[in-house]
Amino acid sequence: MIIDCHGHYTTAPPQHDAWRKDQLAAFAEARPTPAYPRIADDEIRESIEQNQLRLIRERGADMTIFSPRASAMAHHLGDERISEEWSRACNDLIARVVGLFPETFAGVCQLPQSPGAGLKASVAELERCVLELGFVGCNLNPDPSGGYWTSPPLTDRYWYPMYEKMVELDVPAMVHVSSSANPVFHATGAHYINADTTAFMQFIEGDLFADFPELRLVIPHGGGAVPYHWGRYRGLADMLRKPPLAEHVMKNVFFDTCVYHQPGINLLLQVIDPGNVLFGSEMVGAVRGIDPQTGHYFDDTKRYVDALDIPEAERAKVFEGNARRVYPRLDQALQTRGR
Repeated sequence: MIIDCHGHYTTAPPQHDAWRKDQLAAFAEARPTPAYPRIADDEIRESIEQNQLRLIRERGADMTIFSPRASAMAHHLGDERISEEWSRACNDLIARVVGLFPETFAGVCQLPQSPGAGLKASVAELERCVLELGFVGCNLNPDPSGGYWTSPPLTDRYWYPMYEKMVELDVPAMVHVSSSANPVFHATGAHYINADTTAFMQFIEGDLFADFPELRLVIPHGGGAVPYHWGRYRGLADMLRKPPLAEHVMKNVFFDTCVYHQPGINLLLQVIDPGNVLFGSEMVGAVRGIDPQTGHYFDDTKRYVDALDIPEAERAKVFEGNARRVYPRLDQALQTRGR
């Protein structure tokens, strides 16, 4: 079985995005939020069957861990109430996708984070999504300000209520920023990779996993710049008098394979233990075109993993085993179905 740990609903019916625009316009004008529009099941089916489901079948995967579109979380827009409304609408839509295609998708939730706000609403939404909607994880934004980094580091006790609830529910988080409000940082080309790398360095500097030894966090996009600069981070950990990274961070942190060329995937698996790498593609997502050097889509990452010169047992970990271990609620659901 091949489990893609990183998929977003980037093809949602147009009424969904139109409501978001109306919601933000109403907020700006101090008007009540308009009612959420009716979206028929057939519209959701069409949006999935012509896009994600078709590509999953064409590329040979079996299941996608599916969440709202990351770039549209936009926690910096509106306030906490607006973020709560938007997150709930997005998560309910994901639940409908999972309900229509339960053999192919597992839900991961967006959290109603907001700059300067606490995490009470986010903890409540995580609990709702896991216990009521059957979701298997969440996306945690380390920078709700959209590129200005006004939140404390991920090792700060500000985040502890979320980690406590994650451990209680036995679900992981993917550390994933949203769109960039800072013109210095292109969203998917700079802000995303900056955040992945920043999160890892924060984990090195802190001692988060001493307090939460069962916490599991996925850093997407191949871990940002981390694998390429693995020696730098090993050296910094030593200079900071921290234990080796294998003990200090990598028992709790995992990377995905959203790296869109073969040399990058090769390096990822040469540097990072295969037990810490989950298959992911992020399709349909940040990079949608065809690579003129290969004739294949950039985000067809299964091809890269297939081409790796690694033992089949390690490839099986990347494709399936690690996702089941990091997302135990998904594993339980699959076992219940005899998969």
